[in-house]
Amino acid sequence: LGWRFYDADDYHSPENKKKMAEGIPLNDEDRTPWLCALHDILKREDASRQDAILACSALKKMYRRVLVGGASAIESNQPGQPGEKAALKILFVHLDGPIDIIAGRLEKRRGHFMPPGLLKSQFDTLEPPSAPENFITVSLEKSLPEIVLEIESAIFQG
Repeated sequence: LGWRFYDADDYHSPENKKKMAEGIPLNDEDRTPWLCALHDILKREDASRQDAILACSALKKMYRRVLVGGASAIESNQPGQPGEKAALKILFVHLDGPIDIIAGRLEKRRGHFMPPGLLKSQFDTLEPPSAPENFITVSLEKSLPEIVLEIESAIFQG
């Protein structure tokens, strides 16, 4: 697509990385500054009219609200304050699949701070996207070319 790509894992604090490496799941308090920083990246890209892709485990609805609306979404529980510039337009791609497929992929990953043992805590935390969120769900049981095609199709359909 020629878009900028960001891996949200690159923006975790050293404390968050250490915690995960020790097998301790992150909580909302750990994630909030990280999500706000990611929102700021997306906001900067939007301001410069640059499309971007962010790979991020935005597990909860509130996390996705913060990505769309920034820190104001935390206080108001809404994606933006009245009178504020419109929230970012984000298409969330929920990559959905059985825990065993995802665990197998995590086992093959080398040099990453998050151990596969934390996967269950992520499934326990997961709040799959739902209306009125702007999202698509794509099965991880499809081939990589099929997954990419489905995502591209959703992007170009608006």
